[in-house]
Amino acid sequence: MKINQRLFDHYGIDTNKDLGIKGTCSRPWDTILIDKQGSCYACECTAWLPQSIGNLQVQPLSDIIGSNMHRHLQDSIDDGTYRYCNQKQCPFIKADQDGRPDWATHRPYDIQNLRLAIDDSCNLRCPSCRNQLIFHQSGQKFRLGIRLADRVNEWLREFRERITVHIGSDGDPFASHVYRHFMEHTPRKDNIWYSILTNGLMLRDFHANVPQIISRTTKLGISIDGATEDTYERLRLGGRWNKILDGLDHAKSLKAEHGFKFELHMVVQNDNWREMEQMLELGHKHNVDRIYFNRIEDWSTKLDMAAQTFFEDREFQDKVQRLQADPITTMNL
Repeated sequence: MKINQRLFDHYGIDTNKDLGIKGTCSRPWDTILIDKQGSCYACECTAWLPQSIGNLQVQPLSDIIGSNMHRHLQDSIDDGTYRYCNQKQCPFIKADQDGRPDWATHRPYDIQNLRLAIDDSCNLRCPSCRNQLIFHQSGQKFRLGIRLADRVNEWLREFRERITVHIGSDGDPFASHVYRHFMEHTPRKDNIWYSILTNGLMLRDFHANVPQIISRTTKLGISIDGATEDTYERLRLGGRWNKILDGLDHAKSLKAEHGFKFELHMVVQNDNWREMEQMLELGHKHNVDRIYFNRIEDWSTKLDMAAQTFFEDREFQDKVQRLQADPITTMNL
């Protein structure tokens, strides 16, 4: 089975390693991620397991799932080597201390999570994420996104097991015309549920257009990188503080109505780490179930990563230790 070695070299993954993990990660069995080129991956993140198992432009999803490459990657989990996995970035492997990871589970029978990363359109241009505003509503990339959305919906119409469709890992679901098209045309079936990650700015304006999605949402996450007006508007370029506060208020109301889990996501960086306590206060005020404090990563946006030196500061480490005592916090730092 031929893999694309250049991808693994790019991420610094040794494909001859043997991690000797005595447990089975369920992701290569229960998860499919689809990117904006239609490439499909058997993991939550392409940086964790970068080998594509097929492409939705040329194959139906039913043929991609269970393909020879898909099974080959699964074999690398079954034998305990995890040789194609990125142990430097995968949080599940990084959390494993003794070869018996508590995240390892039995292999599921079928796909349970479909992660869509088919359009990177967003109404923000955050320096930690992108260099410029990206917004597709015409042209080749837009048309490809619509085709991919339609092909996913074709597969969902035939799929019978319970599945959660995750929307918004690459752009904003309510700003993207591709994701709006997907949500407006996705089949209304009892086995399909949704998880949404949004910047929250257009939630009030557009959620009512897809009530069939919101009523079947199990998790709503809002990404927010500042807990004060100045920091938020500096790090979320194009956003307005009063607008995000309104989005948080509305998400709180929708949670009370529909009962989904409500989460906040903060990319912790040099310009906002001192506001982590305030972010926790903001979370409690809006009745969130969890706050994820995530380490800033280099997404090749010309951000000066050398300036992100605070992770070793004693003040920062003490702050993290204090915040970890709150049961709603998760530190991915």
